[in-house]
Amino acid sequence: MADDLLVVDDVVFGYNRSSVLHGVSVRVPTGARTALLGPNGAGKSTLLKGISGFLRCRSGSIIFDGEDISRLKRVDIVKRGLVHVPEGRRVFPTLTVEENLRVAGHLRQKRIAARIEAVLETFPRLRERFGVPAGLLSGGEQQMLAVGRAMMHEPRLLLLDELSLGLAPIMAQAVYRALDEVFGELTVLLVEQNARLALDRSDYVYVLRNGYIGSEGPSANFLDEAHLRTAYLGA
Repeated sequence: MADDLLVVDDVVFGYNRSSVLHGVSVRVPTGARTALLGPNGAGKSTLLKGISGFLRCRSGSIIFDGEDISRLKRVDIVKRGLVHVPEGRRVFPTLTVEENLRVAGHLRQKRIAARIEAVLETFPRLRERFGVPAGLLSGGEQQMLAVGRAMMHEPRLLLLDELSLGLAPIMAQAVYRALDEVFGELTVLLVEQNARLALDRSDYVYVLRNGYIGSEGPSANFLDEAHLRTAYLGA
């Protein structure tokens, strides 16, 4: 469809000789917030890694803005505006908050100062910690910095993997509250272990089970606990 920014069609991904995803298809409309849910080991993070170029698909296609990107290098995928915030934050611990943001902005040299300011407006806590090494930040602050680095690339599609992982519930809520305004401006594909957080901030949901799409539909349909449990575990 013309309004789909991302079309993942019948992809197979795996590690070494084992396949993790088996013929998975996902569509992300422009401007929409789409969530990937499912139990641990279902293949959610693998799918994001495949879309962003960390893994090569064994078959199928990944179409971003009308272009097949399944064979592009990661750096070229980022340049097109598809940016991945991986699980685990992966900030540079010895670099300050400012240095982390400037390193992330090197692919787009123009307007670096303006982009840093936009990140600091989204996450005011980072302004307070601007000169502090990232390794000394709290888990929540590091997660804010990880998202801020992605924002430095001026993404058109943002892949977010387990933002709440390892965070206290109150901090996870704080990170997502700060992102609410950003979500309104971007197309987002979200993997999240906290189903309630994902459902509250998405329009459409795909539920992965054992490497397959087990269920999908509007997020509102999954707010019922019994429906969500059935989607996770199967009928």
